[in-house]
Amino acid sequence: MDLKQIEYILKIADEKNITSAAEKLFITQSALNQQLLKLEKELGTKLFYRSRTDCHPTDAGNVYIKNAREMLRLKRETYNIIHDISESRNGHLSVGFTPGRGTQMFSSVYPLFHKEYSNVIVEPIELSVRSQQRLISRGSLDIGFMTLRDSDKTQDEYITLHEEEIFLAVPKIHPVSSLAAPKGLPFATLDIGKLRYEPFVLMYKESTIRSMVDSIFQESEIIPEILFETSSTDTILTMIKSNLCCGLIPYYYVPKHLEDIAFFRLPSKPSWQIAASYNKDNYLSKAAHRFIQLASDYWSFDYAEN
Repeated sequence: MDLKQIEYILKIADEKNITSAAEKLFITQSALNQQLLKLEKELGTKLFYRSRTDCHPTDAGNVYIKNAREMLRLKRETYNIIHDISESRNGHLSVGFTPGRGTQMFSSVYPLFHKEYSNVIVEPIELSVRSQQRLISRGSLDIGFMTLRDSDKTQDEYITLHEEEIFLAVPKIHPVSSLAAPKGLPFATLDIGKLRYEPFVLMYKESTIRSMVDSIFQESEIIPEILFETSSTDTILTMIKSNLCCGLIPYYYVPKHLEDIAFFRLPSKPSWQIAASYNKDNYLSKAAHRFIQLASDYWSFDYAEN
């Protein structure tokens, strides 16, 4: 099997569209289509059902795609093992991270990593936690950085980098904000029940923090008034600063907004994990281990004095 041809077919499967796949591969649509037709002729069967709008695999196509992914995984793993044995510090590393602070983490960690592993080609991929988990489970992503609880974890490996508490965020003009501790003192604790009639902006339902937020409301027997849902914590913070709502915010964002927002700990101190994940059946290269260590250093913030 031609590995380049495999990459072409897998890109069609991922994009579900030949035109889109060709754009991602930087080849013409006709050239990609010819590669597919050539392979289908060789195999004596169609690999995809085609329509004007999309492509989806036939039964034969599903078999090809499953084994093609495994072949590419084995190739990457073989090369990584050999690079580590030879201590050449060469290779390829795909790194997944969430939008927003995940992007900030990568931007901070990559320059440090590059100084040590300048010959390792790093492929950054910005994805939701669920999307990262899907790619990791099928061997298409080397390592992923995500925030989640134990209940959100798949059967793959997870390395906890930091435990992070979730804070209640309230507009400064709200009466309860007067109960917040002055900057530099330990955070005050507030029962979310005191805000049961206030509007909240929440993260979208598919996010890993949303299941935690929903459980916080359920434990307090609150049905929140949801102003709207978003995929951005920064949007929630902006709405709180505009005095439109309250929110539940990971600690990472708290120190940056102490002047504009009143923050409280919740009585139960709910928390989740900042974690690195990888496929349990895959070899984790020395380069991947080092990237994880640098990311762990990045996330080692401390709020014991606040």
